[in-house]
Amino acid sequence: MPGEPTDISTGNIELDEILRGGLTANRIYLLDGHPGAGKTTLGMQFLLDGIRKGETGLYVSLSETRTELEGIAKSHGWTLEGLHIHELVDPTDSLQADSQYTMFHPSEVELGETTRHMLAQVEKINPRRVVLDSLSELRLLAQSALRYRRQILALKHFFVGRDCTAIFLDDKTSPDHDLQLQSIAHGVISLDRLPADFGDERRRLRVVKYRGRSFVGGWHDFDIQRGGMKIYPRITTHYPPRPREHLASLLSGNASLDALLGKGIEPGTSTLMLGPAGAGKSSCSTLFATTACRRGERAVIFAFDESRQTLILRSKGLGMDLEELESQGLLEIRQVNPGEVSPGQFANMVRTSVQSKPDEKRVSVVVIDSLNGYLSAMPEERFLQIQMHELLNYLGNCGIATFLVVAQHGMLGTAMQTPVDASYLADSVILFRYFEAAGEIRQAISVVKKRDGSHERTIREFRMTDGKIIVGEPLINFHGILAGTPIFTGDKDNLLDEQGIDAKP
Repeated sequence: MPGEPTDISTGNIELDEILRGGLTANRIYLLDGHPGAGKTTLGMQFLLDGIRKGETGLYVSLSETRTELEGIAKSHGWTLEGLHIHELVDPTDSLQADSQYTMFHPSEVELGETTRHMLAQVEKINPRRVVLDSLSELRLLAQSALRYRRQILALKHFFVGRDCTAIFLDDKTSPDHDLQLQSIAHGVISLDRLPADFGDERRRLRVVKYRGRSFVGGWHDFDIQRGGMKIYPRITTHYPPRPREHLASLLSGNASLDALLGKGIEPGTSTLMLGPAGAGKSSCSTLFATTACRRGERAVIFAFDESRQTLILRSKGLGMDLEELESQGLLEIRQVNPGEVSPGQFANMVRTSVQSKPDEKRVSVVVIDSLNGYLSAMPEERFLQIQMHELLNYLGNCGIATFLVVAQHGMLGTAMQTPVDASYLADSVILFRYFEAAGEIRQAISVVKKRDGSHERTIREFRMTDGKIIVGEPLINFHGILAGTPIFTGDKDNLLDEQGIDAKP
């Protein structure tokens, strides 16, 4: 409709996605954050995007010199050619006695002169995009809150009336975080940088305000990389679900295990593999992934705890050649370092991995091994369930079966503890246990929960040997399974024999 404001890009695809289309043109926006948060980088991306589209851009600097800005641009592989840079502080006079009082004893004349020079430059260039860096200098010159607010209001009316979109940068030096300034701006984007006790610091972004528009709220993790700011939008439920009526149940390739699960796992569901270390959780999850690949589908394994090489060697010993499946483009193994990845970055890794290209097979299985490693990437444990719930909802809408591996602390008895209770998030829970029988330590497997269908309630013996994953017949003579110390009291003849076992790998 004629007269309606148009949208312009921020120069960052992910931020445009968060803003549901970008910035409303001919408005004033506030970008605040502590020093080093990435304000200058994002401001440059905004201006350089306009230059690529043939729009005039102006960077007004009250604190950084042209040389410093060119150095920042060079570090990202950018060139500032075509961008107008106006420095309001002349470094040649900054140490003269007559000018030393400019920053420390502001006056009405100095504020007026600074504003006059800036507006004269805008009128001369007539830019479509402007970045003002930073408001903290104007705040010092204004000296009082009333004068500062009036000055910002005057700048707002000046820019809006000139068919210009302006972003004001602020470094949060004001003790009250300048809420009056946020009330003036059409939209407010806040950048934050959190130090970590170990590993890389965490950077995040939040849209505080956007008049008349919906946006993806909450914190979104981001990194500053060569080439600009890389934002990882928080996964939300606004992604439309994909039809799953034609998708068949996922089988493991092991007849006994599939029978235990009631004819396999349904697409779009999540399965929790729970048990102590070494009980077979990762191997069972990998079995589902490799079987899906053999059907011509794709699978992705996110390995937090063990190295890629260890995973490949262990799986090959059980008859699963992961390298061959990788060479065929059916399997992807992503090594994840919890100390270097943020929760938002990991969620973005999952989303980009499962998005199939037109010439690729669809991803049907995702394995997260393990949730303990994912927990290590979380700065605050209480948010893990919320993050994981959003991620599982997204994968479920895509029709992807997700396997979550959780290693319990301890090996036997009531001393075993689960680092985080994710059982209510999962549609199915497969429980792995050690048990004692005839002087030997053996392994048992059972399905304790399955929302989308019936399943066996028996306990079966589980073994990994001779290049095979073997699931035995139901063991009816058990007690102590719920106490964490299952004891077999039946006949040893009912146990798995080392010889002559017919089981599928």
